[in-house]
Amino acid sequence: MTIQFNCPNCDALVAFADKYRGKRARCSTCGQILIIPSRDGKTPKKIKPQIEKAEPLPGFYHAVFLDSWKIFLTRTNVTGLIFVALLVCFKFFVRHMNYTVVISGEAITLQFPVPFGSVMTITAWACLFWYYMQFIYSTAFDTEQLPEVHLGGFYRFIWNILKTIYTLFIVLLVLGLPCIIALLITKKMGISSPVLLWALMLGGLFVFPAAMLNVAVGKDLTLLRPDYLLIPVFRAFKPYLVVAALLITFGVLVLEMQTKQFAGLAKETFLSTTGKLILNLALQVIAIIAMRSIGLFYRHYSCHLKW
Repeated sequence: MTIQFNCPNCDALVAFADKYRGKRARCSTCGQILIIPSRDGKTPKKIKPQIEKAEPLPGFYHAVFLDSWKIFLTRTNVTGLIFVALLVCFKFFVRHMNYTVVISGEAITLQFPVPFGSVMTITAWACLFWYYMQFIYSTAFDTEQLPEVHLGGFYRFIWNILKTIYTLFIVLLVLGLPCIIALLITKKMGISSPVLLWALMLGGLFVFPAAMLNVAVGKDLTLLRPDYLLIPVFRAFKPYLVVAALLITFGVLVLEMQTKQFAGLAKETFLSTTGKLILNLALQVIAIIAMRSIGLFYRHYSCHLKW
């Protein structure tokens, strides 16, 4: 089936397969960039046409390190910041709520794990990454504030969660594929090369911001091509290094905090629990700046992006 609509710029009739709904497209008549609507006849969202520029837009470092702090000082961003804080608090307090149901009989005793805490933690992280993707997209197209929180009802909310988990799984699979192949080859040959595996893993982590940019702005997993990921990295290496360093710093700190968590909140003092919660909330400052830097990389260096 196809979705038909009129171009918001030249009013020409445009049609795309319905599987492309919600993705970026270009009118074949006038070249206007737009977002394919969800149904026939709906007016598509118009995106400012990309200006062809031979040189990158200046001011990237100033925008990342100085202008980013305005995000936390602007009144219109209060709702978004509260949304992020609530998700952090939710996953912090439910992370240990994994249970085991024991059914005892005369001949046998059965135990069934109920990973409620793990499922809720994954759900909270999926919500955060869904919001991160919205923030990267809005920053890429010159929006200087956090996006509004539109969950779209229960079923739309569940769909967004599942879609985000699926997207992250595909991204991690694509970036981890060289490491998986190398592991299989070295295992089959009886060779142990941890240095190679660490190098491949760090390389995938380094390219992760570029993959997030392609998926968040392009809204299409087919953009996870080696040339699409690596060309902007090499052509704007120093600013990309800043982007990667911010995101990797956030990831390392999150993993470090997770490994130092106690077995349960009941064994912690009030001050210990409060301190860890504050640290989890503080990490979101780094996360928001990192996600903004990804969007800013597109805004300033889109001349290096083939798509």
